[in-house]
Formats: sequence, structure tokens, C-alpha cells
Amino acid sequence: MENQKKISDYLVYVTSFVIIVIWGCTFVQTKLLINSGLRPDEIFLFRFILAYLLILPLSGRKLFMDNLKDEALALLLGLTGGSLYFITENYAIAYGYCSNVALIVCLTPIVTNFIVGAFYPSERMAKSALLGSVISFLGMALVVFNGNFILKLSPVGDLLAIAACLCWAFYSLIIKRLQSSYSNMLITRKVFGYGLITIIPWLLARGVNYDILLSGGAVVWGNILFLGCVASMLCFMGWNWCMKRIGTVRATNFLYLNPVVAVITSAIFLGEKITGLAMVGAALILCGLFFMDKARKR
Repeated sequence: MENQKKISDYLVYVTSFVIIVIWGCTFVQTKLLINSGLRPDEIFLFRFILAYLLILPLSGRKLFMDNLKDEALALLLGLTGGSLYFITENYAIAYGYCSNVALIVCLTPIVTNFIVGAFYPSERMAKSALLGSVISFLGMALVVFNGNFILKLSPVGDLLAIAACLCWAFYSLIIKRLQSSYSNMLITRKVFGYGLITIIPWLLARGVNYDILLSGGAVVWGNILFLGCVASMLCFMGWNWCMKRIGTVRATNFLYLNPVVAVITSAIFLGEKITGLAMVGAALILCGLFFMDKARKR
């Protein structure tokens, strides 16, 4: 029985790691699509439409949650994990400095740990795990800056980045509330559906350029398919499943690896340089995760 549990845990860890690798790669796909003429909100629209259409026949005939309160929570899921998160994160970069935004977003695991732990005592981080969390965050900072230590205040961009960080933390909190009563498929479908509904007012104000999608060719369609089918539909389903199996806080700690994957894929596909400092940062992230896992076992 104990061996089966270990195998099950390893499966969840592997799944979490694969998802983080895929999400780290989305930086490259998104950048290629932006270079092709698509805006971040248009990319979100096309990838979530595709993800919703794919999950719709798999999620059963149940259309609504059991009560109005849970339906409202599902709406908040689509907002915090979908439209509002993507808008705040992407436009934080537009109005601020990339280094500031990346560093603030890197606080997501720590913020999530404290917010979820405040409502669920069983998810609270042990004091001995705080050391690992601090080490991992320092590693993330080194990876994000990648040798370029430039910090400048940008109030609008920084506030939007903080909003994105809080969005994902509250997404993790809300989904924990719903996972005890509803299937993973239904919850994930709600995220895509309400994510699309809540971004409509924004798109009505800005408009959508469908011509690029129709005439974009293999680069546009290939990256949209990857973002919609893999990075959205499969990864959201897998991530929600992992949070349910091993807990929200333990799953969220894997987000510390996100900058490492982003830097590696950028170097491979975009020719961006990896410095020795970034490699030190990657090692610190792994050390921090090791300390957190050891603290959890104790």
C-alpha cells in the first residue's frame, strides 16, 4: 500500500514537472505570435476558445454547479485563472519593466502559500520550509535577471504584476473549495468558459483582428494549436488534478521552476544568452525545493 502511494506521488510530481516545462515554453510561442501581429488578449481568446471546444464533449452533460454560490465561485475561477490573470500579467509588461514584472510574478508560490494557508491550516507551510522557500525565491531572482540587475520603479506595471500574482493565488484558493464537490473536467471547463465570457467587454472595447489568424499560416496556427490544446486544455486539467492529489501549496511550489524553463527555451529557440549567474540561480531553486520537500516529510 505504501509503495502504491509512493508511485502515485511520483506520478503527480512528474505530471507537475511536465506541466511547468510546457508552461515555461509558452513564453516562446507567445512571443512568436506577438511578432506575427497578434495582441496578448487575442492570443488568450483563440487559445481559450480552442481549449473550451476540446473539453466540452469530455466534461459531461452537467451545465451548472449545484448552487448559485458555487457558480459564482466558478465565475471567479475564470476571472482569476483566466481573463484577469492574463490581462494583468501581459499588460504589466507593456506598462512596466520586464525584470520588475518577472520578479513580482515569481512571488506567486509564496503568496499562494500564505493565502491558502490562512484558510486551510492543513496547507500551511512549516516554519522549517520557509528557508527552502526563501532560497528558491533568491534563485528565481537570479534566473529572472540573468546577469542584468536593473530595477526601476514603474507604479502601473508593478501594480498590474502584483494583481496577476494575487489572481493566481486566489485561483488556487477557490479551486480548492470546489474540488471536494465537483469533477476536475467540469471545473476546468468552467475556467475556460468564464474566462472567455469575462474577457468579452475588454475585446469589445479593443476589437479583434481575425485576419492575422486566417492568413497567418503554419507559424500562427501551429502555435495557437499548441497553446490551446496542450498549454491550456491538457495543462489546466493536469494542474487542477495535481493540486487535488498533493495539495495546493505543494503543487504551487513547482512554479519555482518556471523561470528556469523559460530561460532555457529562450536560449534554444530565441538565441538569448544564459549567464553563469542564472545557472547558480537554477541550482538555488533546486536546493530550495529539496529543503521544502524534506521539511514536509518531517
